Amino acid sequence: MLNMNLFNILHLLGVVLLFISLIFSGYILFKNTQKYSSELSVRKICIGIQHFALTILIVSGFILLSMKNFQVETWFYAKIILFFVMVSSVIKAFKKDDTILLVQRRAGWTIAFIAFIAIYGLVQIQPTF
Repeated sequence: MLNMNLFNILHLLGVVLLFISLIFSGYILFKNTQKYSSELSVRKICIGIQHFALTILIVSGFILLSMKNFQVETWFYAKIILFFVMVSSVIKAFKKDDTILLVQRRAGWTIAFIAFIAIYGLVQIQPTF
């Protein structure tokens, strides 16, 4: 049987990588006052780190969930909904499409960051409904 602590650490590593990539990509997004260029090499690195972090989160989360025999608390469902909100906002913010306005990209990033903080808050508080 696989060690649960190893997957907890891997899951936490994904959270840290996602937080760093969100902060760094937000810095690039808000620093650029002109049209957001989809050809920036730094932007591509940030997107790659986001994809890697989200993959780690999904895979390690599923493994941890299966180790607990899919028995979850009620706040877990809110966490999943917020995760989908965060992922869809990140997709909107960093989609390679020149028709998306800079203000829309910034709004998408802001929603994604708020969802990330809300997920972190849910995990720390673990409320009972």
